[in-house]
Amino acid sequence: MTKEEHEKMHEMGIEHEHDHEHGHSHGHTHANKKAVINRLSRAIGHLEAVKRMVEDDRDCSEVLIQLAAVTSALNNTGKVILHEHIEHCIVDAVKEGDTKAVDDLQKAIDKFI
Repeated sequence: MTKEEHEKMHEMGIEHEHDHEHGHSHGHTHANKKAVINRLSRAIGHLEAVKRMVEDDRDCSEVLIQLAAVTSALNNTGKVILHEHIEHCIVDAVKEGDTKAVDDLQKAIDKFI
């Protein structure tokens, strides 16, 4: 990554460190971090509500429907993270010739799906 690209990322609130092939860390903070955290907080709140439903002996069908909604919210949050990871981390890694990042992404997708 050039110095200009690096500075622009900082201006946008996106911090990056890439050096996968040489064993260094990969750290980043993306612009939509707050949105992802908010999505996770809502999913946690929803899951806690599902737990209370079970504790209150609510109808199993209702619990399953709400549990499906939590699962969907988590999957959608994962898609946001995946999209951003591809747009930023993987694009940068490919530019740098880092094939390990692509391999790591494939493993992560296999686990995510």
